[in-house]
Amino acid sequence: MKTRMIQRVLQQNKLFALCCIGFLFFACDAKSVVDTYLPVPENNWQYARSFSFPFEITDTIATHELFINLRNNNSYAFSNIFLITALEFPNGQQIIDTLEYQMADGTGAFLGTGFSEIKENKLVYKENTVFPVSGNYVFSAQQAMRENGNPVGLPALKGITDIGFRVEKTTE
Repeated sequence: MKTRMIQRVLQQNKLFALCCIGFLFFACDAKSVVDTYLPVPENNWQYARSFSFPFEITDTIATHELFINLRNNNSYAFSNIFLITALEFPNGQQIIDTLEYQMADGTGAFLGTGFSEIKENKLVYKENTVFPVSGNYVFSAQQAMRENGNPVGLPALKGITDIGFRVEKTTE
């Protein structure tokens, strides 16, 4: 009876220790100012659907790196992706960009990290950025994919599972 109780306590302690280590591993990201994801409903990014990421900036001196994070699965049928992005400042000013990113190499193998069919891509959006004013910003993105020779955008882009936005501080 005592042996079983001791084993159970040890198992609980191991589980607790593993949970603590996992939490510390994921929580200790000193560079991260913003890191958030939104799921794409049914892994099917509608053409008119824009994903928005509000965030607050208080440091107007440090430089930052901004990233768009995309997760895709094997249903993604393209080697690239076009995005229309907007960065809205607290004063209402906006920077709008049309961007293209590679999603697969020349052999068709998806880029990014991941061991399963889900690949995660950390795409550079803005480098060495100093935010000019403190306050609430909003980053938004929508897909702008078209099939070759067709001027009309795809009504839905299959295979994108999540979209994320990350801001990292590069200087102290």
